Amino acid sequence: MLKKILLLGSGELGKELVISLKRLGQTVIAVDSYDGAPAMQVADGREIINMLDGDELDRVINKNGPDIIIPEIEAIRTERLYEHEKRGIHVVPSARAVNYTMNRKAIRELAAKELGVKTAKYAYATTPEEFRAAVKGIGIPCVVKPIMSSSGKGQSTVKSETDIDKAWDYAITKGRGGLNEVIVEEFIHFETEITLLTVTQKNGETLYCPPIGHRQERGDYQESWQPAKISEEHLKEAQMMADLITRSLTGAGIWGVEFFLSDKNGVYFSELSPRPHDTGMVTLSGSQNFSEFELHARAVLGLPIPEISLEKMGTSAVILATKESQVIKDYAGLEEALKIPGSDVRIFGKPVTRVHRRMGVALAHDDLKSGSIDQLRKRAKQIADCVTVVTG
Repeated sequence: MLKKILLLGSGELGKELVISLKRLGQTVIAVDSYDGAPAMQVADGREIINMLDGDELDRVINKNGPDIIIPEIEAIRTERLYEHEKRGIHVVPSARAVNYTMNRKAIRELAAKELGVKTAKYAYATTPEEFRAAVKGIGIPCVVKPIMSSSGKGQSTVKSETDIDKAWDYAITKGRGGLNEVIVEEFIHFETEITLLTVTQKNGETLYCPPIGHRQERGDYQESWQPAKISEEHLKEAQMMADLITRSLTGAGIWGVEFFLSDKNGVYFSELSPRPHDTGMVTLSGSQNFSEFELHARAVLGLPIPEISLEKMGTSAVILATKESQVIKDYAGLEEALKIPGSDVRIFGKPVTRVHRRMGVALAHDDLKSGSIDQLRKRAKQIADCVTVVTG
């Protein structure tokens, strides 16, 4: 059961995953493009490379000889992982899954055309001229995203003709992987967005976490809450879609499957990540019996997960940097934040700041019969507002 694991991407999600894997006795080597990344601070070893350099990626894999490779970010030459999987290295959840889900075009084509899953209308563009035609065809307002990116980078909404050129430039400059292509999506008038954390197992049935609601700004998650309000009919519809897609992609692990929820038109599939999800950090509040990181660790290692149960109401709110700095002196206000009942804070330990960079997360929990989710969301925001990143 003891494995050597190579973690490709060492941010805050990777850090919590390493902690869960270490608690199960595993050896983890954390890889990222810069030194001192959060997961490196708790791993057994570290490697610093550009993972978009296929030769460097191969070199690090061959050097460390891992039993398992866990990709945690999009900016990876994922096609190289097919060969390593053929050599007997376990790629999580599978090389097929990683390659499809790191590319919005591949996963959208699989969902909409091969599996018949309901999605927003969409079109692709590789030139400004194609982009203008795509926007005209889809209609304004519409959402524009790079084919490959992470954490909302490059995503924007075209609300008028004056936004078109800016949206194209933003998507092209913020995309990853050298793919100069964008997807233009119909703007869905939804009541809420939900994440359905889906756990596929090697030797067990597919399990679903209680649905998580979330709110975004600038294409990036700002807060999340569990459980999210959803009808039984719509929940079953979302579970069916998640099951179809994860079965097709194959492999064991946790998947962050995102949906738009419309009272009039039901559930639309939006995106999917084959790993712990940003919005799933709310599970660190104790809202369910296992956090998303503990679930991922168990699924990857083939350990049993008897059940996933909702234990409490939980909420999360991000702690953001307000300016760019190479020096972090302190996190002021922690004492005040932790005086609030049912509160917790995770500081990620990122070595530098940028404007709007996530530096930590505030967590709040309460009994399922106490108060309301809306009140608890306000409490998480109150906790987050207490904490300030003090820079040099």
